[in-house]
Amino acid sequence: MAEITLTGLKREKTTKGALNSLRKSGWVPGVVYTKGGEATSFSVDQIALNKVVFTTETHVINLEIEGEEPRLCIIKDVQFDPVTDKVRHFDLQGLTVGEKITVEVPVLLVGTPIGVKKGGRLVQASHKLAVECLPKDIPQHLVINVEKLKINQSIYIRDLSYDNVEIKNPQEAMVVGVTTARGVAAEADEDDDTDSETPEESSEE
Repeated sequence: MAEITLTGLKREKTTKGALNSLRKSGWVPGVVYTKGGEATSFSVDQIALNKVVFTTETHVINLEIEGEEPRLCIIKDVQFDPVTDKVRHFDLQGLTVGEKITVEVPVLLVGTPIGVKKGGRLVQASHKLAVECLPKDIPQHLVINVEKLKINQSIYIRDLSYDNVEIKNPQEAMVVGVTTARGVAAEADEDDDTDSETPEESSEE
């Protein structure tokens, strides 16, 4: 699990105008919540925060707020400006060593499906999955090998398994599949028994 340090400045509760001035100066307001403790309001540099928010991997954040002990956190929520897509506000959740937490982790597909090579189209229904695990076991991403997928085959939550991680999404939910591309006739393999067959696929943390 990759760890990244984020340095912040503690702030008092402020007015809407003050928060807008803070954003114009290149800082983003945030709040960190810790189990059994009070929420702490702070602000961080916009550029430093972007490296945490705009990424394809999950990171544990080592939050260093001036005058306080460092704490490990994960991103809980992010609010974006509807026009500029800049981060306007964000929430962090403090982690407790030895206590499981539920967090969304990006899905990483590897390989080129057999069905795509024959003219099919790869459809990814889920780009992130919710997992429950200990902080030390949070994966940067969930790797799914899609090489064996043929046309009209899919991989569902029930087909996935990772060490020390429990996926919380519905078991019947589809994650990725290969469909017939528009205007392309699918060539059935001789060993295809049914269109709804789920392939034996491999996944790794």
